[in-house]
Amino acid sequence: MNSQRENNNNMLRHFLTLNDLTSDELRSIIYRAQELKSMRNNGEIYEPLKNKVLGMVFEKSSTRTRVSFETGMIQFGGQAIFLSPRDTQLGRGEPIEDSARVLSSMVDIIMIRTFEHSKIETFAKYSSVPVINALTDIYHPCQLLADIQTFVENRGDIRGKTVTWIGDGNNMCHSFINAAKQFDFQLVISTPEGFEPDKVIVAHGGDNVRLESDPMQAAKDTDLVVTDVWASMGQEEEQRLRESAFANYQVNSQVMSQAKPDALFMHCLPAHRGEEVTADVIDGPQSVVFQEAENRLHSQKALLEFLMGKTP
Repeated sequence: MNSQRENNNNMLRHFLTLNDLTSDELRSIIYRAQELKSMRNNGEIYEPLKNKVLGMVFEKSSTRTRVSFETGMIQFGGQAIFLSPRDTQLGRGEPIEDSARVLSSMVDIIMIRTFEHSKIETFAKYSSVPVINALTDIYHPCQLLADIQTFVENRGDIRGKTVTWIGDGNNMCHSFINAAKQFDFQLVISTPEGFEPDKVIVAHGGDNVRLESDPMQAAKDTDLVVTDVWASMGQEEEQRLRESAFANYQVNSQVMSQAKPDALFMHCLPAHRGEEVTADVIDGPQSVVFQEAENRLHSQKALLEFLMGKTP
């Protein structure tokens, strides 16, 4: 019987974008992530999701996403089931609506990493358990939780600070726009012509977001510089075109010199040294990319706890 789950449907919370939670809820997740990180580092056993199962649906592969979610569930006393593109044919062999109904009847929470954002929206609509966006072509909200946590750990509250995005106006850029509004910081976006972020998403960012074509100007007096690969997964055929278009949008020591002396550098990884970022920057003292990567584990544990209603 699914009656209990059906009765709880009105209380369901999904995490498809940062806008699905309030600013206060997001801040509480960041604070909780730091607590959970400290508990893990101190060897404390904490298993709020004992006997719970996370279904992990991957249409796009990922090292950090799989390991962080799977490890998080194990540390929480639960289990995770990995479903590769060969194991599910989301929206191809079976309608998304049917897949959502079936999978959500068997597991307690679902994480999806896919291409079209519309797929995960449809899936969430028909799911009887919480659904987490682990990346779509439009948004990557889980990475932003880790990024904000990393900034807070190193520099304190990000409210009122300035963040500079240099590179493609992609899913990461879109989630940074959402974050700027939700966490109340200023975001300066510098992209080549033709690679700007979605205009509607930018408009929703309001006064917290502005575009600046010159990356040197964009980085001036900023607190954080962020970039991503020039060609994301599925765009490999555009590599040469993008290398030419993005040639002046590399994050290097000259760009970092425009930022504040204590500015941080972030990248969601994997990185291509010598393309979007130089080795001396990503491997230098201002880079926090590996702390940022580890924080995927802690921030997602806080998210899982929140969506499952287990937060103390």
